[in-house]
Amino acid sequence: QVQLVESGGGLVQAGGSLRLSCAASGRTLSRYATGWFRQAPGKEREFVAHILWSSTSTDYAASVKGRFTVSRDNAKNTVYLQMNNLKPEDTAVYYCAASHPGSYPRYDYWGQGTQVTVSS
Repeated sequence: QVQLVESGGGLVQAGGSLRLSCAASGRTLSRYATGWFRQAPGKEREFVAHILWSSTSTDYAASVKGRFTVSRDNAKNTVYLQMNNLKPEDTAVYYCAASHPGSYPRYDYWGQGTQVTVSS
């Protein structure tokens, strides 16, 4: 079992930055793919970014490419999502999730989410 806890959300003005953290316990997160997803009010949850068990392999949704960066700190068993040049449409609850290589791309473990609000 992997337990995930997100933090770092908050209220920021458009153009600002936030860094979200996804801290894992129970398992070594570097052995999993870790994805970031978000869900805005009234909308479906959507993929934002992921970093695979090989930390050099990342992918991003088109809407965030060039503005968001996903990275991993193995010593802290934590994955980060650096969000720059935030826009009001980035407002959502952000979730991190982990996928075992044997299950990928199904994400079996989810955090509780952290709210990001971007004001215009």
